[in-house]
Amino acid sequence: MDGECVSLLPGVCKVLADSGRSLPDDTSLEKLLDWFTGLSKTGGSLLESCPCLLEFISTVGSNTALDPGVLSFALRLAGLIAAREAGFTVLQERSVVDLVFNPQHWQDAGLWSDPCIRIGWIQGLQNMLQHPKALSFFVQSDLTQLLLQLQADTSLFVASAASQLLGHILLRFQPPPSSRREGTGETAEDHQGTSVEYAAVVVVISEYIQKSLSTEGSTQHRRSVQLLRLLALLLAQAGPPLRDTLLQAVGDALKELVAAGCSQLTLPLMDVILAAHSSCGADKPDRHLSCLLSSMFSVNKPADLIQAAAAFLRRGLHDSDHSVWAVRILLLPLDIVTGRSLLGSKDLDEHRLSTAEELKIKNSCISLLCLCLTNTPHITLLPADLLPCPPGLIVTAVLALLSISSGQNSASSSPTATSCTEVSRNVIGSSKVQKCALEALAALSCCPGGKEKMNEVFTVLLQYLDSPDSDPTVLHKSYLALIKWMSLCTNLSFLTEQLRQDLLSVVRKRVCDVRWEVRDSTVEFVGKAAGVLTSPEEAPEGLPVSTAPLLKEALQDTESYVRASAIGALAQTQWHSWQQGAALTQQQTETVSRLLEILSQDTEGFARRAVVQYFISWFSAVSSHASPSSSISSYPSASLLMNSVRSVLSFGSADLDWEVKVHTLELARLLLDEAFLAEWGYRKSPDSYAGDSERTCRLHTHSRGVESDLAGVLTSLVELGVISALLSGLVDCDRPVALKACRLLIRLRDTVSWDSESQDASAAMATVTRVSCELPGWGWGQEIKKVLESKSSDWASKDCATALILSGADDGDSDQDGGDRMHAGVCEVLRSLGLDERLDILSQSSDHVHNSPLSLLQDILDASAAHTHPNTQPGQEVIVDCY
Repeated sequence: MDGECVSLLPGVCKVLADSGRSLPDDTSLEKLLDWFTGLSKTGGSLLESCPCLLEFISTVGSNTALDPGVLSFALRLAGLIAAREAGFTVLQERSVVDLVFNPQHWQDAGLWSDPCIRIGWIQGLQNMLQHPKALSFFVQSDLTQLLLQLQADTSLFVASAASQLLGHILLRFQPPPSSRREGTGETAEDHQGTSVEYAAVVVVISEYIQKSLSTEGSTQHRRSVQLLRLLALLLAQAGPPLRDTLLQAVGDALKELVAAGCSQLTLPLMDVILAAHSSCGADKPDRHLSCLLSSMFSVNKPADLIQAAAAFLRRGLHDSDHSVWAVRILLLPLDIVTGRSLLGSKDLDEHRLSTAEELKIKNSCISLLCLCLTNTPHITLLPADLLPCPPGLIVTAVLALLSISSGQNSASSSPTATSCTEVSRNVIGSSKVQKCALEALAALSCCPGGKEKMNEVFTVLLQYLDSPDSDPTVLHKSYLALIKWMSLCTNLSFLTEQLRQDLLSVVRKRVCDVRWEVRDSTVEFVGKAAGVLTSPEEAPEGLPVSTAPLLKEALQDTESYVRASAIGALAQTQWHSWQQGAALTQQQTETVSRLLEILSQDTEGFARRAVVQYFISWFSAVSSHASPSSSISSYPSASLLMNSVRSVLSFGSADLDWEVKVHTLELARLLLDEAFLAEWGYRKSPDSYAGDSERTCRLHTHSRGVESDLAGVLTSLVELGVISALLSGLVDCDRPVALKACRLLIRLRDTVSWDSESQDASAAMATVTRVSCELPGWGWGQEIKKVLESKSSDWASKDCATALILSGADDGDSDQDGGDRMHAGVCEVLRSLGLDERLDILSQSSDHVHNSPLSLLQDILDASAAHTHPNTQPGQEVIVDCY
C-alpha cells in the first residue's frame, strides 16, 4: 500500500467515527470499500496494512449514534477483514464479530428498522463467510432463521441480498467431491465439523423453501418467485449431494405449483426445472423432472404453454420427446392464424381450441404471435425429425402472416382457418407483429431450402416497402430482411425481371420520402446491397449502377444522418470499381469535389466523419488490390486520390470533432503502411513497419541504396501532410486523438531511425536527416515548438536544440494567423518529442490522477476540514475530485 495513504488513513477513520463530520459526497464510503476490497484480493492482510481499521470498527460498532451509512460501511468492512481466518480470529478476540453481527445489538439501538443497516449486516456476513470458522459462527449464533425471515423483507434490496447470501452459503460450503480437497492437503475428515453444520443449514433452508413455495395471494407470489429464482441459481451450480437434497425437499411443492397453473410462476418454474434438468445431464435424466416438464407442457393456458415451450427451446436441451412437443406448441399460433397446416391434422387438438380463443383477444394474439415468431428461426435449424413440416413451409407461413398484417391477403381458406377471421383482424396493421415477423424472416434466410422461396420473399417485402402505411421502423426492417436474403446470391439474376424493376422503383420512391428516417434507411440499403452483390454490373438496370445518381442527390439532403449514410453508400457502390482499377468518370470527380466541400464546410460531424471514412475505403480498396511490385501511383484514379488525401488530412486534422480527427489519423496510418510497404516490401504490423532485425539487416547491407529511398519516402509523407497530421494530433486536447498520433509517431520513429556503428549507415542517414517539415507559427505548430524547447532546456549542450530547427521563416514570411513559420528536421523531431514518456501518460485514463485512493482520502479530510470551519472564504472552497 502507498505510504502516503497509510499515513492519511488514521485521520480518515477519525473523521468517519465522528458523527458530526461530513463526507465529500454520498459515494465516498462505497469508493473506500472498493479500495479495501481490491487490497484484500491482492492477498495481503488489511489489518497488517491498516492497523487503525481494528480500532475504527470497534469504536463505530459501539457508537450507535453514528450515521447509518457509516455503520453499514463498518459492517461490510468488518466482514471483509474477517474473510481471512487470521482476521476473523483477531476480530473475535476483540469481541468485534460478536458485537457488529449481533442483530439484537442493532435492534436494541432502534436501528434495525433502517434498510441500510440490514443491507450492511447481510453483505458483511457474505464478505465474512469464506471459511469454516465463519460458518461455525453463523450457525452457533442461530442466524439462519433471521436470514430466512429477511427473504420476505419489505425492502426488495434487502430481500434480494438475503437471497444471495443464502445461495452463497449453500454453494460455498458444499462438501468436497472427493476425500481430499482439490489443490489443498486437507482431507474431508478435517472438515467433519463443518459438514455437520453445513448439513444442518441445508435442512433448515430446504424446509423453509418447501413451506414457503405457495400460490396463495399476490404477496406470496412475489416470495415464491424469489425463492424459485434462488432454487434455479442453486440447482444450476450445485453438486449432486446438494442438488439431490434440494430436489427431494421441494419436489412436492414444485408439483403443486405446476398443477396450480399460476401464470406469474410459469417462467420461474421453467427456470428451476430446466436448471435441474441440465445439471443432471442428458445421460441420466431424472424421472421426476421429466414428469414435471411434461406437466408444464400440459397446462390449459395457451400463453403459459407457449412461454414454457420457448423457455425449453432456448436452453437447447437434448431431449427429443419434449423438443418435438415444444416445437409444435410454438408453431400452433402461426398455424392457426395463417392456416398453412404446419402441424398434422390431429396435432395438439386438446390445445388448439383454447389457443384459437386466446388469439381472438388482440393483446394476447399479438403477444403469442411475437413469442412464436421470435423462436421460429431456431426451430427451422433443428434436425428434420423434430419438425412437423419442412422449413420452407414455415417460411411460407411467416410470409402469409406478413401479407395478412399488411392487409394484402386474408388467412387461408382452409377449414382450420375458417373460424379465425376474427384472429386475422387482430394482426392487420399491427406494427409490432410486422417488425417481429420481419426480424424472423431475415433470420430465416439461413434455413434449409431458403433459396427456393426467394421470389416469394421479395414479393412480400416489396409490398411492404411500397405501402404508404408502413412506418419507418417497419421499412427499415424490410430493408434489413432484403439484404439478408440478397446475401444468398452474388447478383440479382435470381429475381424475375418484374421484381427487379419493382425494387428499383421502390428505392427511387423512398429516397425522396418526406420522412428522413426512411430516406436514411433507403440509402443505407443501397450501400449494403452493393456490398453483397459481387456482380453489380450484371445488367444495365443493376441496382448499384441505377441508384448512384440518387446517392449523389442525397449528398444535398437537409438531414445530416442521410448525408452521412449517402456518403457511406457511395463508398460501398464504388468498392468494386476501385479494386479493379476502373477508369475515373466525370461523375466520380464531381462526387469527390462535393465530399471535400462537405468535409470543409458541413456543420454536422456525422457527414464529415463519413467523408474521411469514404477516402479510407477508397485508399484501402486500391491498396489491397495493388501487387507488391506496383504502387498506387500506377492506378488510373491515383492522381485524384492522392490530391484528395492531401486535402482530407489538412481539413480532417483541423476538425473540431475528435472522431473526425481519429479517422484522419487512420488514413495517415494507411498512408504510412503503403509508403514503407511499396518502397521496401516491409510487412504490415500493428506495432511497427518492420521487425528490428529485418530493418537493421537491410540497412547494413544496402545502406547507400536505402539512403535515397528513405529520404524520398519521408519527403512524400511530408508533402502529403501525413507528418503534419501526426504532429497536430500529438498535442490535441482529446486523449484518443493524441494517443493514436503518439503510437503512429513511435512506429514512424522506429522505422526511420536506428543506431549503428557502421560508417556507411551513418553516411546514408545524412540525407535522411535533412528531410524537414514545416511547423506553422500558430496552433499545433506553437505547441510542438514549446515541447521541443522544453526538451532542449534539459540538454547539456544547447547546440542540440538548434539542430532541430533547420530554417526559420523565409524572407520574413509568416503565417496569416500570426507567428513565424519554421522548418524542423523530421528525424530529430521524432527523437526529441519524448514519445515513449508521452505514450505512458496518454495510455493511462484521466482517472489515474484524480480517481485514486490517495485523492479519495484527501477529499474526505478536506471536506471534514471545510465542515469544521464553516467560515471558509469562497476562494478557499473544497473542490472534490470526481472519483
